[in-house]
Amino acid sequence: MPSIPIGRLVAVCARHAVLVLLLFALLVGGAVLCSMKRLDVTTDTGTMFSSSLPWKKRSDELARLFPQNQDQMVAVIDADIPEEAQATARELAARLRHDTTHFLSVTIPQDDPYLVRNGLLFLDQKSLGTVLDTIVTAQPFLGGLAADPSGRGLFDALSLIALGVAQGQADLKNFQPALEAFATTLEQAADGSPQPLSWERMLAGSLADMAGKYVFVVTRPRLDYGSFQPGGEASDAMRKAIAGLEFVRSGHARVHITGDVQINDEEFATVAQGMVAGLAGSLVLVTLWLFLAVRSWRIIVPIVMTLIVGLVLTTGFAALAVGTLNLISVAFAVLFVGIAVDFAIQFSVRFRAQRLPSGLIPPIRTALEHTGEETGHQILVAAMATMAGFLAFTPTAFVGVAQLGLIAGFGMLIAFTCTVTLLPALLLLFHPPLDQQVAGFAFARPADRAVRVYRTQILSVFTFLAVLGAALIPVLTFDADPLHTKDPHSEGMRTLKLLMKDPQSSPYGAEVLVPDLKHAQALADRLSRLPMVDDAMWLGTLVPDDQTPKLAMIQDTASILLTTLVVPHPRPAPDAAALRAAAAKSAHDLGGVLDRLDPHDPLRRIQAALDRLSHASDDRLMAANTALVRFLPGQLDQLREMLGAHAVTLDDVPPSIRRDYLLPDGRAVVSVHPKAGMDSNAELRRYVTEITSVAPDAGGPAIEVVESAATMVHAFVFAALSAIGMIAVILLVALRRVLDMALVLAPLLMSALMTVILIIMVPEQLNFANIIALPLLLGVGVSFNIYFVMNWRAGVRAPLSSPTARAVLFSALTTSTAFGSLAASHHPGTASMGRLLLLSLACTLLATLIFVPALLPKRAIDER
Repeated sequence: MPSIPIGRLVAVCARHAVLVLLLFALLVGGAVLCSMKRLDVTTDTGTMFSSSLPWKKRSDELARLFPQNQDQMVAVIDADIPEEAQATARELAARLRHDTTHFLSVTIPQDDPYLVRNGLLFLDQKSLGTVLDTIVTAQPFLGGLAADPSGRGLFDALSLIALGVAQGQADLKNFQPALEAFATTLEQAADGSPQPLSWERMLAGSLADMAGKYVFVVTRPRLDYGSFQPGGEASDAMRKAIAGLEFVRSGHARVHITGDVQINDEEFATVAQGMVAGLAGSLVLVTLWLFLAVRSWRIIVPIVMTLIVGLVLTTGFAALAVGTLNLISVAFAVLFVGIAVDFAIQFSVRFRAQRLPSGLIPPIRTALEHTGEETGHQILVAAMATMAGFLAFTPTAFVGVAQLGLIAGFGMLIAFTCTVTLLPALLLLFHPPLDQQVAGFAFARPADRAVRVYRTQILSVFTFLAVLGAALIPVLTFDADPLHTKDPHSEGMRTLKLLMKDPQSSPYGAEVLVPDLKHAQALADRLSRLPMVDDAMWLGTLVPDDQTPKLAMIQDTASILLTTLVVPHPRPAPDAAALRAAAAKSAHDLGGVLDRLDPHDPLRRIQAALDRLSHASDDRLMAANTALVRFLPGQLDQLREMLGAHAVTLDDVPPSIRRDYLLPDGRAVVSVHPKAGMDSNAELRRYVTEITSVAPDAGGPAIEVVESAATMVHAFVFAALSAIGMIAVILLVALRRVLDMALVLAPLLMSALMTVILIIMVPEQLNFANIIALPLLLGVGVSFNIYFVMNWRAGVRAPLSSPTARAVLFSALTTSTAFGSLAASHHPGTASMGRLLLLSLACTLLATLIFVPALLPKRAIDER
């Protein structure tokens, strides 16, 4: 065993303490400089998997071929009426297009002229007939408004309605919803609180909302990759633009920001906040536990300094080894503090317990050297075994944990080095007193005896727990959906939740790349028939079907309407006097037919409101005019354009839309959208299974979620088996006995099986954020178990009252403090990580302090 060389190393470092500190100061300076220049963090979950995986290759290829769908920041607009949403979107898009500093491109997909012009053709024949019949019935009304698109023209049209009622020629049954809307708007205007009237809903009714509740402004921001939030400046610029929009200021429209850029920026902010808060909180509380463990600030300060130096050096190693951390590998700091503090506590507690054979307190250098000889080889074995456990994850395709394993693995080597070099030097300089007996727990001596007396019963209980845990392993499920680990209260996620109800904006789409449009059509037909698929879109989907009968219907309507809708010289806008006169006339005309109206007819409300408006102030009249007809000219223009629709083919689809479905080399993409909201992993797996049964080469977000889950599970099974094998080899080499190796591994497996039981009982869902509990479980468990087994080999008779037990307990408390602060995070992924780490640590501590002492074979000295 290398106990004597380690003891000599400790003695040399203590003898040259100042030189050791200067050397570490240089190393820390270099690590800080390296970290500042080379270390980055990405919140892109796509970077956590190897690019050599087949499903990852397909997704990366789709991202490369269709870059316009990547790195998006989307403004989602909803308003009281469709026209306000559209006007808000257009005003926002105009402002952002002028901001070339922050935005590369800005589009409103729903506002494409091709889609607007052919809007009627995209309706089915029944819905189209309903809309056209309503428009034709309103032809006299619309004709008057086209000639005079103002409140005056509207009031004159109401007078025509009164004339029709008087003559018994007005059938207003189909116009009741429109008249109700008129009545409400007129009453609001008469009350001095005018609200815009939706002419789109007036003409199309419920069909006006077929395109969806929201209007989207899709942008590609300029990203600053030198910032921890690359889209931060762009989102700030967008919010500034949003704050100045008319309908946003009035409260009539609401704009929310989402998209992968926004969600990733928010993700990093919340993760960083959780990690920084967890690290800061752990360092504060670690100090408290350290005081209880060693009871001297002259030892606490060296331990904390050693931890900080080791963490900085490990961060510098991360900068050199990986360069860019991801959402999992960034947790190396928590793992380092959790395990490295154990090394420092073990060394320091044993240091304070040093006594000469005579029972006298030794000189501090002698105490340090003896501590190195007694404890150094145990810490070395623990560090090597822990390092092997972490490094077992590096060959897997799960890059997130592979990076974590690499950094944390070498971090253990750094932690060991700091513990046997820097810590002794600091202890010598701080010169703590050795005149207190704080070695172990005297109160635990009865527990030592109880464990030996009730050994059989204790082992029986743990055997039952092991069998139960093994039986529950198949029940474990894994949630690989990254959306489930994000902060649901962030703006991007709240907005995304709103959009999930609409298949077209679902984040669980899938894409299939095919050789040409012919294959795209055939595949889309097959995919659209799947039970869980809402639609499968290809370029041909953007060409309306059944155009011949629809165009005939539209042309018939156009022949009736266009002659009255096309007015070369509309009347000029009226002044307040003209509006008052028109309102008074219409109120008089409607008043003359009140006896012919039903008691609940909206014309009664209209007549009363018009009468009030005829006596209103000029300002109130002009405000009423604006509210009534603000969106009328635009709606009339759109109606004229839609009635001029003609047959279209694939060649007529504009490049702005074509590029999303067809590549220059002729290859085409089929975009699939789900029916359900995909709230559960089971639904998502069924949906993906359906798609891949028809299109095995499908890619996209839904495929990535399901395939990444399979990749993670495979990686962890492989890594866990490899880690146990590597740890076993190291233990066999270090301990040189199969029995001793088994005594270390058995409680490790026991703690893992007990953790399975708690995961099912709590319950706690496994995900890609909290699954790092597995490598930590291996690391902490190996360390704790090695100390007890090696003490048993050295002849220690009372393990629970020994200095090792004291060090293990306080090490566990310090580690749990760090995990507890993570569990309190508002970020779901960080919180689940903290909770699962706490569960696994509790199981590890239980196995170490109860199962291991009971498991250790009896020796002759134990009978005395």
